[in-house]
Amino acid sequence: MTTDPHKPSAPVSRRSFLRRGGVIAGGAAASTMLAAPAVLAQAPLVLKMQTSWPASDIWQTMAQQYVDRVQAMSGDRIKIDLLPAGAVVGAFQVMDGVSDGVIDIAHSVCAYWYGKNKAASLFGTGPVFGGDPTNMLSWFYQGGGRDLYRELTQDNMGLNVVGLLGFPMPAQPFGWFKNPINGVADIKGMKYRTVGLAADLLQSMGMSVAQLPGGEIVPAMERGVIDAFEFNNPSSDLRFGAQDVAKNYYLGSYHQASEAFEFLFNRDVIEDLEPDLRAILEHGVEAVSTYNTAFALDNYSADLLKLRDEDGVNILKTPDDILTAQLDAWSAMITTLEGDAFIKKVLDSQRDWVKRTTYYELMNKPDYTLAYNHFFPGELAAKQ
Repeated sequence: MTTDPHKPSAPVSRRSFLRRGGVIAGGAAASTMLAAPAVLAQAPLVLKMQTSWPASDIWQTMAQQYVDRVQAMSGDRIKIDLLPAGAVVGAFQVMDGVSDGVIDIAHSVCAYWYGKNKAASLFGTGPVFGGDPTNMLSWFYQGGGRDLYRELTQDNMGLNVVGLLGFPMPAQPFGWFKNPINGVADIKGMKYRTVGLAADLLQSMGMSVAQLPGGEIVPAMERGVIDAFEFNNPSSDLRFGAQDVAKNYYLGSYHQASEAFEFLFNRDVIEDLEPDLRAILEHGVEAVSTYNTAFALDNYSADLLKLRDEDGVNILKTPDDILTAQLDAWSAMITTLEGDAFIKKVLDSQRDWVKRTTYYELMNKPDYTLAYNHFFPGELAAKQ
C-alpha cells in the first residue's frame, strides 16, 4: 500500500496522541510503566460534604452544582458525597463538623457562627454601609476580607478550617407576616425568626427573636412559637410552605442585605491535596458562584410570581419607616460592636472599601427603575 505524500494527514487529538505514546513506549520498553496510566487507574478521592439545608431546598440544588463542577474539572479524580442538613451533624454544627474532620466540606453561611463569635456575622449579615451583595463579595476577594476571615476562624476561633465565599445573594426579604405592617410600631413585640447580627438588630427594634434552622421555621410558625419570619428568598420560602402560614411577603430589607454562601473545607484535607486538585476545589467556588447567580435569578423571580399569582400572596416593599429604623439601629449597634478590636478592624476595612467602590458604582449606575418603567409601564405599581 502506498501513501500519497501530498495528501493532508488526519489531525491527531491529544487523547489519541497519549494513547499512541503509551503503545510506543510499551513496545520499546515492556518493563517500563508510564506514570499516566497508573494515575488514571486510581480510585477517585471521595470527600464528604454536608450542607445546612434540607434536601428539598433550592440551596441543596445549588450545592450540587458545585459538586458537579468539581467532579467535571477534576476528570472524576474528586468525587464529592453531598449530604443534606442532619445527615451527619445538625445544620448549625457543620463548622465544628468540618473542623473536627467528621465531614470534609460544608456549604452554609457565616451568620450561623454568630454564637461562637459575633464577628463571623460581619462576613454576610452585618451593617449595610451601601455596598450591595456583589460589592461585599468583591471585598472578600479584593478588599482584604479573605485574610480577615482566615484570621477570625483559624487564629481567633482556633478552628481547623479554610473558608471561601461564593454567590452574592440578593438582599433578603424582611419576610412573612400574617397581617400587614406599616411601620416600627406594628412589629414591636412580635416573635420573629432571623439569624446572626440581624437578631440583635431586630431585637433592638422591639422584636423578640428566635434563631432557627430553615427546616424548623414553618412548624414553629404553625405552633405559634413565632409570629413572623424570614429565611432568604422566594424559592426556598415556597418550598418550605411559607405561603400556607402567612400571606404578606415584604421584600427589600437592610437586616441581611449582602450575604453569600460559605464553603468550608477541613484545613488538613485541602492543604494536603495536590496543587491542581486544591485549585479545582477553590476555583470551583468562583465558577459555581456565577452559575448560582444566574440560576437564582431565574428561579427566585419565577417563584415570586407563583407565590403572587397562584397562592394569593401579597408582594410588598418593606415600609420606609422600618428601613430608616434599621439603619439607625445598625449605627447604634456599631458603636457597641467596635469595643471588640477585631470587629473594629473588619468594619474599618468594609467601610474603606464601600466608601471608594460604591461611590464609583452609584455615580456610574443609571437609574434602572426608570428604564424598567419606560418599557413596562405600570408593572411595578399594578402588581404590588
